Amino acid sequence: MIEGVIFDLDGVIVDTAHYHYIAWKRLASEFGVTLTTQQNELLKGVSRMRSLEIILELGKIHLPEAEKVALAKKKNKWFVEYIEAIRPEEIFAGVPEMLANYRSQNLKIALASSSKNAPRVIELLGIAHLFDALVDGTMITHTKPDPEIFLLAAKLLNVSPDRCLVFEDAEAGVEAALAAGMKCVGVGSAEQLGKANYIVKQTADFDLAILNKI
Repeated sequence: MIEGVIFDLDGVIVDTAHYHYIAWKRLASEFGVTLTTQQNELLKGVSRMRSLEIILELGKIHLPEAEKVALAKKKNKWFVEYIEAIRPEEIFAGVPEMLANYRSQNLKIALASSSKNAPRVIELLGIAHLFDALVDGTMITHTKPDPEIFLLAAKLLNVSPDRCLVFEDAEAGVEAALAAGMKCVGVGSAEQLGKANYIVKQTADFDLAILNKI
């Protein structure tokens, strides 16, 4: 029986990934690197510093650590400016109702996002009260595909990992969920998320009745 449901944020509840992409693309352009939407897939689910390193690798650019830290902060400043305009209307269709329904079924709900801005985003979206626990990038040492973030979420929910279900839209996130011993619903394409136990095009497409079948 599934007792805890853990949601990623970007691409699962709302498209903050789009705001990340705009900010990273803006930063990459300063180095003469054109970040494509396909290359941006490599940045999903990983830490801010690792995302920067990927962009620098694409441009074959080597920088001292202090300069990389400064650049990551610049990108985050832009991202924070962008997301301050985010509104509840941007939540994916059916997700608030889905969260409320799961809570009514006595399932425990957690948010597990590598983003350090996750608390602010769900506050702006007006859905913070729907989560029993929250894990963001400030609370972990290792990023996905390491299972740390999901194991911590399960611990905060006081639910055994094998009784948790994760919703993820990134390959690294799916791998992290499975490594944690959890079931995983991939939100997106089967081509990219084929390792997931179940795949839906949109988060709210998932039927609660399927939980105990997977």
